[in-house]
Amino acid sequence: MKGLKIYIVDTIAGSYAVDESGKELAFEPLPKSFDDLVAEAIKISRGELSEAFIKLADKVKQLSPEEVIVESEEEAKYLNQQGLRATVSEGNQVALSVRSRIPQLLIESELIKSDSEAPAFELNVAFEFTRRGLMGAAKKRDLLAAHSIRTIDDIDKTVNLFVNRLREWYSVNFPELNDIVEDHRLYVKLVAELGDRENFTEDRLKDLRVPPQLAEKIASAAKRSIGADLSEHDLEAIKTFAGIILQLYDLRDQLEGYVNRVMKEVAPNITELVGPLLGARLISLAGGLDRLATMPASTIQVLGAEKALFRALRTGGRPPKHGIIFQYPEIFRAPKWQRGKIARALAAKLAIAAKVDAFSGRFIGDRLNSELQQRIAEIKKVYASPPKRKEAPQAPQRGQRPPRRHGRGGRGGKGRR
Repeated sequence: MKGLKIYIVDTIAGSYAVDESGKELAFEPLPKSFDDLVAEAIKISRGELSEAFIKLADKVKQLSPEEVIVESEEEAKYLNQQGLRATVSEGNQVALSVRSRIPQLLIESELIKSDSEAPAFELNVAFEFTRRGLMGAAKKRDLLAAHSIRTIDDIDKTVNLFVNRLREWYSVNFPELNDIVEDHRLYVKLVAELGDRENFTEDRLKDLRVPPQLAEKIASAAKRSIGADLSEHDLEAIKTFAGIILQLYDLRDQLEGYVNRVMKEVAPNITELVGPLLGARLISLAGGLDRLATMPASTIQVLGAEKALFRALRTGGRPPKHGIIFQYPEIFRAPKWQRGKIARALAAKLAIAAKVDAFSGRFIGDRLNSELQQRIAEIKKVYASPPKRKEAPQAPQRGQRPPRRHGRGGRGGKGRR
């Protein structure tokens, strides 16, 4: 029909074809089943075409409009393929006018019986829509790995805080133990199992698998300790606190094993390069495996060092050479002048590994790791010695005239007249 302009509006009641005044020209309802209705709404949110829209498009085609206005690129593309002239106008006034009559549209579609039921119906649809969306996100295993590694990092912070508190607390009874046992987990285990320093005998320490030399040193220190005697009530409180810290250590071990399994499933190539924990931290910082896969190597190289990078950009200082990938052994063990080059090589391989993990699923981690190790060996060979520092120009000695500059007013130039 010449001059006819049709607007297509998607709602929870169905898809409507209306003219510029909002008059209904055609209609296609969504499924009356609540589950099917929510499923169609999720399809629309993902940019997919609903069954109602596809059926309505056939009805609109019979009207032979001059132009069809829709609210998404996918719908416009589909209509253009059907021989219609479609344009996109998201949130146009006609669409807003149609949606303002949602309660009436729901009644006409026989989804509700009265206006009073409309708010509850819309709330139920929104709740189920959100719930299914969250379930879909939970199925993305890379996000589960990201949340797990964040939990591990939180446990590490908590354990460090608790261990420092335990060392200070227990030092009232056995202060020498603090200097003898540097390993936090062993210290906590000894306090939780033995309690009073009188129980720190060589036999009991060996039963707890303490090395013989260390057991002898601890037992000797316990006999000569200058610590104060504590009551059973006081020691019981300290042992309970130490037991809780041991549980946190056990929980961390379990989560680390879980991250290992998940990372081998979702990102085997990244795991082959940097291990499951560092790989999970990279995915967490990027916001997901898909986002990590779209990042250039230069961005991956400084992930985790954003504050230092922005400070350098603001002040004109030196930008950071590496972010969280500094945890990679070959980087933090290397001399300072080699770290930046190794970080660039690692980031380049990680960019490839992330793309393959996200979009292909093939395993090429062994080849990437081999190439990386060759490049690291080359860097260590070529840059074995630190670069020579540029010598600053020496200042003239006292009483010595600086060298005369040639130019205006000097030799070969025009002096003042």
